[in-house]
Amino acid sequence: MEPQVTDRPEKSRYEILAGDDGTETAGFAEYHLSEGEIDFIHTEIDSRFAGRSLGGLLARAVLDDARARGLRVLPYCPFIRGWIGKHPEYTDLVPEASRARFGL
Repeated sequence: MEPQVTDRPEKSRYEILAGDDGTETAGFAEYHLSEGEIDFIHTEIDSRFAGRSLGGLLARAVLDDARARGLRVLPYCPFIRGWIGKHPEYTDLVPEASRARFGL
């Protein structure tokens, strides 16, 4: 089964589900949501799922969702920040005035 990313607003995080039946939480990206803005603060992939590119799938999904929702992104999380740095097509999600602060 293909990994699925789902928003869990009650936990303030996106989760990536994987495993044989697609129901195991393989990782998450925690966020703080405020008016028009989403701050990514921590991303984690369970070591049991390491090496499966789930972190990249999670990052792409959360940033695509932020774009679809018209949210500005503040990547306090080093993983999300680094992923944006490697995928400059997502840099526009970070407000121009904040890019230098995040090294983007």
